[in-house]
This record gives sequence, structure tokens and C-alpha cells, in this order.
Amino acid sequence: MDRASDRGFLTWSLISVVDVEQAFGYALSVQQTPPRPKASPQAAARVDELSRVDDYLRHLRVTRPALPAAVRYMVGNGYYSKVKWVDGVIELGLEVIGKLRCNANLLYFYSGPQKPRSRRRIYDDKVNFNFNDLSRWSTLGDVEPGISLYSAVVWSVNLKRPIRVVYLLNHTHPQCQYRALLFSSDPFLEPLKLYQAYRASFQIEFIFRDAKQFTGLADAQTRSAQKLDFHFNASLTALNLAKWDDYKHHHDDSLFVFSMASYRRRKLNQHMLERFIVNLD
Repeated sequence: MDRASDRGFLTWSLISVVDVEQAFGYALSVQQTPPRPKASPQAAARVDELSRVDDYLRHLRVTRPALPAAVRYMVGNGYYSKVKWVDGVIELGLEVIGKLRCNANLLYFYSGPQKPRSRRRIYDDKVNFNFNDLSRWSTLGDVEPGISLYSAVVWSVNLKRPIRVVYLLNHTHPQCQYRALLFSSDPFLEPLKLYQAYRASFQIEFIFRDAKQFTGLADAQTRSAQKLDFHFNASLTALNLAKWDDYKHHHDDSLFVFSMASYRRRKLNQHMLERFIVNLD
């Protein structure tokens, strides 16, 4: 799931189905984001935070019956790393994959000896994200040149549940190392699958790009909410049909790569040839 939200522009949320192995996505449902409440900036920010998450959960509930049975995980960006969103998604029978802040409040689980007469100790020290000391993390090695993964099951104080965390460390440039924290509400999810699922979610950005450039997603001249909803869904449906038509002609075992620009050029050439054949002897 992804969203676009810039002040002064029409914004929307989009639920897509992404094939992780093929790194290929289809738009499933899109809806316009509700407007911000007119109040003071501080009050508007608090109300907006609650109402936006509630609206996104409502969107997911409506779309849930249309999701394929094989779909188990809902992937979102860092905005969706909230307890209300995680609890709402789990109530719908799905698990969450997302991104945490680099200073997220996490605790290790205690695995040492217990005192005989006191309450059992559950949690240990707070997680310190120091890439020079990752002794308590499982090493997954380099998934790509210069990108290492580490994993651990920890307790999230904000989400109030155990989560699987994948620590991504990009040391391509030693003088400026980049890190990211990916997580899943399913602590039994394999770390590599978590990383692959979050990486594949960027296919949604390509859906936005192709729809804006080739199927007129941003070209509506109406202000009616109902007409805008029809326009958004028509634009994304046209893109889905183009992808499916191109995929049907992919017969080998190689990775399917879709280019809307190439597809449009081929269809335009085909149309021109048909016009020539019809009008010439």
C-alpha cells in the first residue's frame, strides 16, 4: 500500500498486488485521500493523523475480499509503522511489513537465568543501533555488493508486540554508511523474504509513474469526487490491461520486464499499419 500526500494537490491511497519473485505489480484499488480539517496547525496535525489512518484502514477493509488468497502481507512505507495500523491489519487476517525509524524503541528478549522467587524477567537491554556492535543480531551476509543484512526478534514498545527486524547496512561508501530498519509483525517470517517483499513494494512507484505519463492519471479536469474516483480507477485499469496483454506474450522463463513506453510504441505502430492496410489497395 502506498499513498501520495502533498498540500495543495489532489492525493490518493493505492492498494496494489505485487509479485515478489517477478517484482511486478498491479493496481487493485485507489481512493482519494480525505481533506485536512480546517483548524489550527497543531490541532489539524493531531486530528489528521488519526483520521488518515482510520480512512486507510477503511479502504483496506473494503478491498480485503478482493485480495487473492495467497496474499498474506501488507507492505507500507514508514508512515504506516503505527500501532493503530498494525492492529487493524492483523484483525483482517494479514501481517504487516514496514520500515521503522533508526531510533525506534526496541527491547531485546531476556534469555538468561531466572531468579527462583521473583517475577520472570521478559525483556533485556534496549536495542542500540550501533553498526560497530551487532553481536546480538543474526548475520545474513551480503545480499548485494556492499549491502549486508542482520536480523533479530525483539519487542517493539510502540507497537506493543514482538516483531522481526531486519537491519540493512549499506557500506558501499565506508565514510558514509547508510542504515535502515525493516520489520514485520510476523516474528517467524524469514528475514530474506522480508527484505525482498519490502524491496518489491517499490513497484507501486512505477504504477504511479506509468499512470501519470501514459494513461492520464493526473489529467482530470473535474472537481467532483465521484468523477475523480472514476477517472483514477479508469486510468489504473487501463495500465493493468496493458500489463496483462503484454504479459500474455511472454512465453519463456526469463524475468518479465514491462515497459509502458515500449508497449505504447508497439501498439501505435500496429494501429498505423492497420490504417495503411485498410486504406490502401
